[in-house]
Amino acid sequence: MPPHPLSSRPFHRLALRRPRQRRGDHRSQRPRRPRRWLRRLTTSAVVLVLALCGVAVGAYTMVDIPPPHPEAVVQSTVFVDARGDYLGRRGPVDRQDVPLSRVPRHVQEAVIAAENRSFRTDSGIAPTAIARAVLAALTGGSRQGGSTITQQYVKNALLSPEQSLSRKAKEALISIKLDRTRSKDEILAGYLNTVYFGRGAAGIQAAARNYFGINAQDLTIAQGAALAAIINLPSYYEKAGSDPKVTAVLQRRWTWVLNGMKAGGSITAQQQAQAAFPAFRFFPPGKTEGQRQYLIDAAAAEAADKLGISQDELAHGGYTVHTTFDLALQDAAQETVRTQADAARTRRAAPGARLHTAIAAVVPGDGAIRLLYGGADYARQPFNDALNGAIEAGTALTPFTDIQLAPPVDQLRHTAAPTTIQMAAAYATLAANGRHATPYTITKITRGGHTVYTARPVTHPAMTAAAAEAVNRLLQTTTTGGPPAGHTGTAAHRTAWSTSYGPRLALTVALFAEHPATGKKPARPAPLTGLTGPQPAAESAAQTAADIWPSEAPSNRQ
Repeated sequence: MPPHPLSSRPFHRLALRRPRQRRGDHRSQRPRRPRRWLRRLTTSAVVLVLALCGVAVGAYTMVDIPPPHPEAVVQSTVFVDARGDYLGRRGPVDRQDVPLSRVPRHVQEAVIAAENRSFRTDSGIAPTAIARAVLAALTGGSRQGGSTITQQYVKNALLSPEQSLSRKAKEALISIKLDRTRSKDEILAGYLNTVYFGRGAAGIQAAARNYFGINAQDLTIAQGAALAAIINLPSYYEKAGSDPKVTAVLQRRWTWVLNGMKAGGSITAQQQAQAAFPAFRFFPPGKTEGQRQYLIDAAAAEAADKLGISQDELAHGGYTVHTTFDLALQDAAQETVRTQADAARTRRAAPGARLHTAIAAVVPGDGAIRLLYGGADYARQPFNDALNGAIEAGTALTPFTDIQLAPPVDQLRHTAAPTTIQMAAAYATLAANGRHATPYTITKITRGGHTVYTARPVTHPAMTAAAAEAVNRLLQTTTTGGPPAGHTGTAAHRTAWSTSYGPRLALTVALFAEHPATGKKPARPAPLTGLTGPQPAAESAAQTAADIWPSEAPSNRQ
């Protein structure tokens, strides 16, 4: 038989030949490659996570909690009158530290309800808020909020206001470390003393004073919730009480804060129902450059002297200076002088001359200065006429001529130009049965809730009680409802004096005139003629004293 056509080909080559694989057929490779890439991806992810964790742990270990920057902790010194009413402040920032124990619990909880309801339990950061901030930084989006109270405190008080990813990461690390090393109360206290509330007020104490005219410890539930609601947008909400639209928006947020407080159990449903949206002090406040600055100058000088520090140290020290002044009496004097000046302005006056009025009132036997009218306009004339102005006495000291005196009244008798406060103190000696009291402007100074200075009146006998009684009988008046004694005096038509006094107050008014300084020419005396309107100068001074006399003033009540 002839051989088969294929029998000449090697058998083994036929047996090992594989069929040609069709293009696109990779089924034989699918089991291997996915496993290899999955292992590589998983390994890379693990390495990356471990590396990031290592970096985070290293960064956490290396980062230190910085001290608050100076701008966040600088404090002002506040001045209040004899009843505790706000008089003014000294210092670059309106801020005073208060311990958390002096912030009512409901105020603390209101801030937590408004700003960070998980504050008591969180780790110091809000991961979702951080993620939003990072995304905004990468995409150029708007600035993101929603930080925890701890983060806000770190951002506002411990770090610069720079906006960057590195700073945001540092903020988060410090917040975590702060939360792990400090108590929640310490963090909350720092936050409440540094957060901005608008109206120039940094911290809860300044906010309570600027919005409601009270101290932080006296805030009600309604007031605390209102201040907490303001933190979210202080530059907008600071107009609450004077702008109806802003007030309405704030009231809605105030309700939301109260709802959060009730949900968190810090107030009851009854307390929420009883809370009424509070009334705010008007904003912007009235100018205080006038009389109040004269008072602050006098009290600040005395406070710095008593504490043994400089005026700058006082302004940055966070003190509360409790003064002897009576703002109601001060305002009455200012209004009286303004009214009389308006009436006199329509009358004939010495060409180019200006009328000056200086008024002082002290408590007999004590020396506390209740009233110190130093001039009509502090911005134009910061010099205090009542405290430092030497005014020609003339016949104003006549009652002291023929009696035996001891210092300092005996020296005053020989002074040609005493100050108004010296004259008031001399007549107060008559009201105190001959006992002279050194005038003073401060009752006490406190700092952080602690008293650092308390005034002790300095008194000593300047005349016998019999001599004082004799002068009192001579000067006794019969004016119904007026002061029990008084005296007027003049000096060559250039000055006029009037003093009214009783057991509770001695009040002296001095009028004088001068031609203001011009160029290189200093100020010079001028006659009073025509400057006091239709009344002679002595009568005008007496009328001023009678109009101011505080028969019903708080400082004159028993």
